Amino acid sequence: MATICKEFIVEADAAQVWDALRDFKAVHVRLAPGFLAGCTIDAEGARVLTFANGLVAREVLVGIDEPHRRLAYTVAGGKASHHHASAQVFAEGPGRSRFVWITDVLPDAMAAYIEPMMAQGAAAMKAALEAQAA
Repeated sequence: MATICKEFIVEADAAQVWDALRDFKAVHVRLAPGFLAGCTIDAEGARVLTFANGLVAREVLVGIDEPHRRLAYTVAGGKASHHHASAQVFAEGPGRSRFVWITDVLPDAMAAYIEPMMAQGAAAMKAALEAQAA
Protein backbone atom coordinates (compact mmCIF):
# COMPACT_ATOMS: atom_id res chain seq x y z
CA MET A 1 0.00 0.00 0.00
CA ALA A 2 1.31 3.45 -0.91
CA THR A 3 1.27 6.16 1.74
CA ILE A 4 1.36 9.84 0.85
CA CYS A 5 1.99 12.42 3.55
CA LYS A 6 1.73 16.18 3.25
CA GLU A 7 2.75 18.21 6.26
CA PHE A 8 2.87 21.99 6.42
CA ILE A 9 2.89 24.90 8.84
CA VAL A 10 -0.10 27.23 8.92
CA GLU A 11 0.26 30.71 10.37
CA ALA A 12 -3.06 30.41 12.21
CA ASP A 13 -4.24 29.23 15.60
CA ALA A 14 -4.80 25.45 15.86
CA ALA A 15 -8.39 25.92 17.09
CA GLN A 16 -9.22 28.01 14.02
CA VAL A 17 -7.57 25.53 11.63
CA TRP A 18 -9.37 22.65 13.33
CA ASP A 19 -12.71 24.45 13.06
CA ALA A 20 -12.28 24.68 9.28
CA LEU A 21 -11.03 21.09 8.91
CA ARG A 22 -13.83 19.55 10.96
CA ASP A 23 -16.51 21.31 8.87
CA PHE A 24 -16.80 18.27 6.59
CA LYS A 25 -19.62 19.69 4.47
CA ALA A 26 -17.95 23.05 3.78
CA VAL A 27 -14.50 21.84 2.68
CA HIS A 28 -14.82 23.65 -0.66
CA VAL A 29 -15.47 26.99 1.08
CA ARG A 30 -13.49 26.87 4.32
CA LEU A 31 -10.55 24.57 3.67
CA ALA A 32 -9.63 24.32 -0.01
CA PRO A 33 -11.41 26.94 -2.14
CA GLY A 34 -10.00 27.07 -5.65
CA PHE A 35 -8.68 23.51 -5.43
CA LEU A 36 -12.26 22.36 -4.95
CA ALA A 37 -14.97 23.77 -7.19
CA GLY A 38 -17.91 22.36 -5.27
CA CYS A 39 -19.28 20.00 -2.66
CA THR A 40 -22.70 18.43 -2.34
CA ILE A 41 -23.95 16.01 0.27
CA ASP A 42 -25.65 12.84 -0.99
CA ALA A 43 -28.55 10.96 0.60
CA GLU A 44 -26.14 8.82 2.66
CA GLY A 45 -24.28 11.83 4.09
CA ALA A 46 -21.16 11.44 1.94
CA ARG A 47 -19.66 14.52 0.37
CA VAL A 48 -19.38 14.53 -3.39
CA LEU A 49 -16.49 16.79 -4.32
CA THR A 50 -15.86 18.43 -7.64
CA PHE A 51 -12.22 19.39 -8.05
CA ALA A 52 -11.06 22.35 -10.12
CA ASN A 53 -9.63 19.91 -12.70
CA GLY A 54 -13.08 18.32 -13.17
CA LEU A 55 -12.46 15.16 -11.14
CA VAL A 56 -15.39 14.06 -8.96
CA ALA A 57 -14.90 11.99 -5.81
CA ARG A 58 -17.28 10.66 -3.16
CA GLU A 59 -15.85 10.85 0.34
CA VAL A 60 -17.41 9.12 3.34
CA LEU A 61 -16.65 10.46 6.81
CA VAL A 62 -15.06 7.77 8.99
CA GLY A 63 -14.80 9.87 12.12
CA ILE A 64 -14.02 13.13 13.84
CA ASP A 65 -11.74 12.93 16.87
CA GLU A 66 -12.23 16.23 18.68
CA PRO A 67 -9.59 15.80 21.43
CA HIS A 68 -6.88 14.98 18.88
CA ARG A 69 -8.14 17.38 16.19
CA ARG A 70 -8.20 14.55 13.67
CA LEU A 71 -10.65 13.79 10.87
CA ALA A 72 -10.67 10.56 8.81
CA TYR A 73 -12.47 9.73 5.59
CA THR A 74 -12.49 7.18 2.81
CA VAL A 75 -13.10 7.55 -0.90
CA ALA A 76 -15.90 5.28 -2.12
CA GLY A 77 -15.87 4.15 -5.72
CA GLY A 78 -13.31 5.37 -8.22
CA LYS A 79 -10.20 3.65 -9.52
CA ALA A 80 -8.53 2.86 -6.20
CA SER A 81 -9.39 -0.42 -4.51
CA HIS A 82 -8.57 1.23 -1.15
CA HIS A 83 -8.32 4.93 -0.34
CA HIS A 84 -8.28 6.09 3.28
CA ALA A 85 -7.14 9.51 4.47
CA SER A 86 -6.81 11.46 7.67
CA ALA A 87 -5.93 15.03 8.51
CA GLN A 88 -4.81 16.29 11.87
CA VAL A 89 -3.98 19.69 13.34
CA PHE A 90 -1.28 20.27 15.97
CA ALA A 91 -0.61 23.48 17.88
CA GLU A 92 2.86 24.87 17.20
CA GLY A 93 2.59 27.84 19.55
CA PRO A 94 0.35 30.90 19.54
CA GLY A 95 -1.01 31.64 16.08
CA ARG A 96 0.78 28.70 14.48
CA SER A 97 -0.29 25.15 13.56
CA ARG A 98 1.07 22.05 11.90
CA PHE A 99 -1.30 20.34 9.47
CA VAL A 100 -0.67 16.66 8.69
CA TRP A 101 -2.61 14.99 5.85
CA ILE A 102 -1.99 11.27 5.18
CA THR A 103 -3.50 9.09 2.48
CA ASP A 104 -3.13 5.31 2.11
CA VAL A 105 -4.04 3.97 -1.32
CA LEU A 106 -4.11 0.74 -3.31
CA PRO A 107 -2.95 -0.12 -5.88
CA ASP A 108 0.40 1.55 -5.27
CA ALA A 109 0.40 2.99 -8.80
CA MET A 110 -2.46 5.34 -7.80
CA ALA A 111 0.01 7.29 -5.66
CA ALA A 112 1.56 8.84 -8.78
CA TYR A 113 -1.83 10.37 -9.58
CA ILE A 114 -2.90 11.28 -6.04
CA GLU A 115 0.36 12.81 -4.76
CA PRO A 116 0.37 15.83 -7.12
CA MET A 117 -3.29 16.48 -6.30
CA MET A 118 -2.50 16.39 -2.58
CA ALA A 119 0.40 18.83 -3.15
CA GLN A 120 -2.01 21.24 -4.87
CA GLY A 121 -4.60 20.71 -2.15
CA ALA A 122 -2.08 21.35 0.62
CA ALA A 123 -1.02 24.63 -1.00
CA ALA A 124 -4.67 25.68 -1.37
CA MET A 125 -5.43 24.79 2.26
CA LYS A 126 -2.43 26.68 3.60
CA ALA A 127 -3.36 29.79 1.60
CA ALA A 128 -7.04 29.67 2.59
CA LEU A 129 -6.38 29.04 6.27
CA GLU A 130 -3.82 31.82 6.51
CA ALA A 131 -6.10 34.24 4.64
CA GLN A 132 -8.89 33.48 7.12
CA ALA A 133 -6.55 34.11 10.04
CA ALA A 134 -5.42 37.50 8.73
